Amino acid sequence: MQVQDQLRGTGVAVITPFTKESKIDFSALGNVIDFLICNKVEYLVLLGTTGETPVLSSSEKIEILEYAYEKIAGSVPVVVGIGGNDTAHLLEDFKQLPLEKATAVLSAAPYYNKPSQEGIFQHYKLVAEASPQPVILYNVPGRTGRNMTAGTTLRLANEVPNIIGIKEASGDMAQCMQILKDRPDGFLVLSGDDALALPQIACGMEGVISVAANAFPLEFSNMVRSCLSNEYAAARVINDKLIPTYDLMFAENNPAGVKAFMYKMGLIDNQLRLPNVPLSQPVYSAIEAWMANNR
Repeated sequence: MQVQDQLRGTGVAVITPFTKESKIDFSALGNVIDFLICNKVEYLVLLGTTGETPVLSSSEKIEILEYAYEKIAGSVPVVVGIGGNDTAHLLEDFKQLPLEKATAVLSAAPYYNKPSQEGIFQHYKLVAEASPQPVILYNVPGRTGRNMTAGTTLRLANEVPNIIGIKEASGDMAQCMQILKDRPDGFLVLSGDDALALPQIACGMEGVISVAANAFPLEFSNMVRSCLSNEYAAARVINDKLIPTYDLMFAENNPAGVKAFMYKMGLIDNQLRLPNVPLSQPVYSAIEAWMANNR
């Protein structure tokens, strides 16, 4: 089976649970992995931005990957997030992180530097050459400060062999449709916006890498599978129920929102590392109210 086929459906950008002492809670991480796999998501994405990677040390990243590989034991594909704004440093990460058991790498566009489109292209060209696994681009201008245009995405898709797809989180439907219209055969296009996943799959995307599926893996992945089977009436029923949760999850910060849901579900402690903090009481109370009426 081709990598692109393995990564259709719902991938989950897995959170990193912390203890009250701000250490990685590996017991909780194991429970989260079991929860996601038992609730039938298609694959897991480790060390994404939802996993708070900017505040993880290099040794912690290695520990998370080694623990997760052993826990998952090949039951679902694993995608590893490796992104950054220092291209040279990023290339060193490919030498240090254990990637032998990874199916693919998800690499966010450079943040803060705000490079030109040519700079983004040259960055990804080197990333793809350094990666031992196929690379999925990640366009998330809300975090990086720079949109990767459809033209740059298509240029990378056509000119760089080891780049096999993109997680598109620009929220720009016209840009997404341009990529879908002109992409080369086999180029995977995934939604990076939970709230837009349904209409984006209707336009031709093959799935989503989701935040919300951390808390609602069965519901969300069933919604995505319904979309991929052209069963949009069934998908809308599920999506309509989840719409309020998307708003609550991103009201203040990701992953503070989804962690609050997971804390209420008994999966993790409600702990984040600075500069992120738990949700304010009004938003947290709204989550409690939604959970009381819908679970």
